[in-house]
Amino acid sequence: MPRTADTKEQILDAAEALFSAHGIEGVSLRSLTKEAKVNLASVHYHFGSKEAVVKAAFARCIRPVNRERLALLDQLEKEAADGHLGVEAVLFALFSPTMKLARGSSERQSFVRLCARLYSEPADYLEPFFEDEFREVMKRFEAAFARALPGLPQHELRSRMRFAVGVMAHTMLDCGRTHNWTAGKGDETDAQAILASMVRFVAGGMLARPGRMTPAREEAVA
Repeated sequence: MPRTADTKEQILDAAEALFSAHGIEGVSLRSLTKEAKVNLASVHYHFGSKEAVVKAAFARCIRPVNRERLALLDQLEKEAADGHLGVEAVLFALFSPTMKLARGSSERQSFVRLCARLYSEPADYLEPFFEDEFREVMKRFEAAFARALPGLPQHELRSRMRFAVGVMAHTMLDCGRTHNWTAGKGDETDAQAILASMVRFVAGGMLARPGRMTPAREEAVA
């Protein structure tokens, strides 16, 4: 592999590790170059700015995940043909690629934490980039959920999809909290169990009857 490619990957590896552990704002270019064992000129040569490093690290992380999501959805739709799509099956296609990373090596786990960090700590310059990266995925999954939940208004469907992604991001950000929140009964290393529990939980919300809360609950929220 050419030396320049090695240097670029070194920078991205360091960025992934640091951003996933400390967040975007918590990492300086100085700490990045120190972790990557390169000089500042190398970062500017390959990327031009810290913002460009963030985008490149995220793209390297999320593109394989999104390809797998779409492949799973393709298979699901092929098997369903003209029949009904199940909400849990669609959620599985959306969630499972990230859980596959979560139960992999420590390097794969940092991928997952990086994605969760960037979702939970958005920056203005990333919003157009996110839209580009997720456009096809969101379009395909919105259509799949609409097929699984016929009659649900589009604005309600999109809100529920947003909540679903939020649950996934929170879970991926720190699976270790599962152990504490369940008084030691939840095993954060059992990715399959976490995936199954997350799918069941989110499916309940996706399938809920749309409508307003009771007056008493609306007053409590207000």
